[in-house]
Amino acid sequence: MYLSIKAFSGSIFLLLIIATGLKTSMGCVPAFKQLSMPYGRNSRIIYDQSTGLYDLYQGKLQIINDAFAEVKSGDQVLKSNEYTVHTYTIEALNDQFGVGKRYMFFLRKKGLPEMQQVFYVYPNLSYFFTEVLLKGDAIKSNYMSPLSSNNVILHAKGDNRNLFVPFDNDTFVRYDAKSTFSNIKNASAEVGAFYDNTSRKGLIIGSVEHMVWKTGVLSEGKGDQLRELRVYGGYSDKQVTRDQIPHATISGDLIKSPKIFVGYFVDWRIGLEAYGKAGRLAEVPFVFNWAKPVPFGWNSWGVIQEKLSYEKAIKVVDYFAEKLTDFRNGETAYIDLDSFWDNFTGGMTGDFTKLKEFADYCKSKGLEPGAYWAPFTDWGFKSRNDREAEGGTYKFSEMWTKVGEGYHDLDGARALDPTHPGTQRRIDYVIDKLKACGFKMIKIDFLGHAAVESTHFYDLKIRTGMQAYRVGMEYLVKRVDGQMLIYAAISPSMATGRYAHTRRIACDAWKTIKDTEYTLNSLNYGWWQTYLYNFIDADHVVFSEEDPGSNNARFTSGLITGTLITGDDFSVAGDWNKPAESLLQNKELLAIARSGKAFMPLEGNTGKNANEVFYRTINGFLYVALLNYSKTPRQFNIPFDRMGLPKDLYKGKELFEDKEVELYKLLKFRVREQDAAILRIKLGK
Repeated sequence: MYLSIKAFSGSIFLLLIIATGLKTSMGCVPAFKQLSMPYGRNSRIIYDQSTGLYDLYQGKLQIINDAFAEVKSGDQVLKSNEYTVHTYTIEALNDQFGVGKRYMFFLRKKGLPEMQQVFYVYPNLSYFFTEVLLKGDAIKSNYMSPLSSNNVILHAKGDNRNLFVPFDNDTFVRYDAKSTFSNIKNASAEVGAFYDNTSRKGLIIGSVEHMVWKTGVLSEGKGDQLRELRVYGGYSDKQVTRDQIPHATISGDLIKSPKIFVGYFVDWRIGLEAYGKAGRLAEVPFVFNWAKPVPFGWNSWGVIQEKLSYEKAIKVVDYFAEKLTDFRNGETAYIDLDSFWDNFTGGMTGDFTKLKEFADYCKSKGLEPGAYWAPFTDWGFKSRNDREAEGGTYKFSEMWTKVGEGYHDLDGARALDPTHPGTQRRIDYVIDKLKACGFKMIKIDFLGHAAVESTHFYDLKIRTGMQAYRVGMEYLVKRVDGQMLIYAAISPSMATGRYAHTRRIACDAWKTIKDTEYTLNSLNYGWWQTYLYNFIDADHVVFSEEDPGSNNARFTSGLITGTLITGDDFSVAGDWNKPAESLLQNKELLAIARSGKAFMPLEGNTGKNANEVFYRTINGFLYVALLNYSKTPRQFNIPFDRMGLPKDLYKGKELFEDKEVELYKLLKFRVREQDAAILRIKLGK
C-alpha cells in the first residue's frame, strides 16, 4: 500500500491505492495540512489538520466554512480547533449505503481526552455522514456536536426558509417554514432544512441515529446566510422534546455522538427524501417488514369515542360487509377499536369473551380486527397510589418515570418507566390477551411518554430517554411477535421508524377544513417520512355532516398521505353514509391510496400553514391534488416547469367530478371554496 500526493485546485487530494491482498485500513498517516474528501458528483469536504476545522464545498461554492466539532467533557467544553496534534486513517467501506471511505481524525492535547472526528463519504451519494467521539478514562457528556459553524452560505438569495421540525406529533404541534427575511433563531428536532423556496436549493442536516441521543439543530441567521449552526446530541426542550430536565449524560471510556447526515441539494425536497431513506438504512427496522397491501380501514375514535360498545362495533362491521364492499385492499379492511374497548370487558382485568367474539365476527365477514393501547401511560395516576398494575403485583406508583422530585405528566397521563419490570409485565398481559382474541392490528399511542429524560430509570444501565425508548419499544415489538400490524399515533417522529409499520403524520384530526389544513401542514413538511416507515397516515377521515367540498378535502388529505382510515359512526344512519359509500368506493381515487406513498408538496414557503398543491407520479400518471382552505373560490395557475413537466400540452381528468381536462403550458384549474380537486394527468406519449 502507498499514497500518491498531488496538488489540485489549491487543495491536496489523496489517492489511495490498495495493493491486492493488503488490508484496506491505512493506519495512521503523517499529517498534511489539508485533506480533501470527495463525495457525490462534485462535492467535497476540506479538512485542515493544522486547525481541526473543515469546509464543505459544492463545486466551487463554499457552503460551510470553518466547521468544528464541539463536545462537553463534564463541565468542560472541548473544541476540535483547540487541539494541536492531528493524524488520520482512511478505511474502505462497503456497507448499506454502498462503496465509500471512512476518514478518522485523531486529535490529541496534553491533559485532555482524545477527540476523534469521523467522516463517511460515498461517490454515489450526494451527502455524507459525520460523528465525533471522545476517548479517555470515565468520560461523561450530555452534549456532542460533530458539526458547528459560524459561517454558512446557501448561495441562493430568494424566498429563504429555515424549517422547524417537531420532535413528535403531540399537542397539535405544527411544522414552521420560517422566513429569514429578517434575522431568525431556529431550534429544530433531529433534522433541519435551510433552503430557498424559489430556486429550491437547500442544506439538509440531521441525525440518522436515535437510540441514545435526542438531536437538536440550532441555527441563527438572515437571508441565505447563517452566522450560527450547531447540530448536536443532547437536545432537551420542554416545548419540543417534552423533557422537564436536561438531557442525560452518557459515560464510558469511548463515547460517541449521533451520526449526522449532511447534504447540499439542488432541491431541498429531494434532500429531505434522501434523509428519510438514509434513516431507514442507518437504523434497520426492528419490527418485521410489512409485505401485505396498504392498510384500509376504520377507527372508533373518529366519532364514537367513549360511547364504544359491542353492539355498535358489530353494526359497523355489518355496514362494511353490506354497504362498503368495495372499500378493501388485499380483500380486507381493518376495523379498529380505539380507546374504551375495555367497555366490552368490564375493565382491563375483566372478561375478554365479548372482545374475542368481536374479533371472530370481523373475520367471519372478511375483515381484520384491530385494537388500541397506550403502553407507557397511567391515566389513573390521580387516584389511589396503591393501585396494582395489570399482569403482576407491581404498583403503578412504583412504575412512574422519575423526574427530579416528581414525575412526568403530559396529556392527562403520567409516564411509565419503560425499563421497569412492572411496565413490561403489563405489556405481556395486554398484548397476550389481544393476541389470544385474534387481533391483527394494534394502534399504539402516547409513545413519547417512554422517551422522556428521567432522573433515573429502574434499569440503572439506561441513562437517556432514547435508550429507555428503545428498551420499551423493542420489548413491545417482541411481544407482538409479528402477529399484528403496528400503527403508531402520538410518537417521536424519527425514532419510531424502527418499531412501527405506519405512523400518523400529525395529531388528531376529524372532519373540518381546519382539520384538513392542520394535517396537511405536517404532510407539507414531513411527507418524506413516507420513506422512513412502510406508510404514514392522516388519521381517521370523518365526513359527518360536513358539506361536500370539506368532505372532498378531508378525503384528499388521506389519499395523498398514505394509508386510508375512516372514522364515522357507521352503526347508525346519517348524512355521512352518502359520501362514504361514494368516495370510499371510487376505484380511481382508491388507486391513489393503494400506492401507499405520500405526495410531495409543490411549495415550502407557507410558514405554519399548509400549501395547497401536492403531487406524485403513479403508474405513468401525474396526480396533482389542489386544496382550497379558504371561503372563496381559488384559481390555480401553475407553470408546468414548476412541476417538472417538459411538454406544453397535457390531457387528464379531474377525479371527483369525472371531468376531462386539457392543459396548455399551465395547470390552470378553479377550485370551489373549501373544496379539493385531484387531477390525473397522462404522462408520456
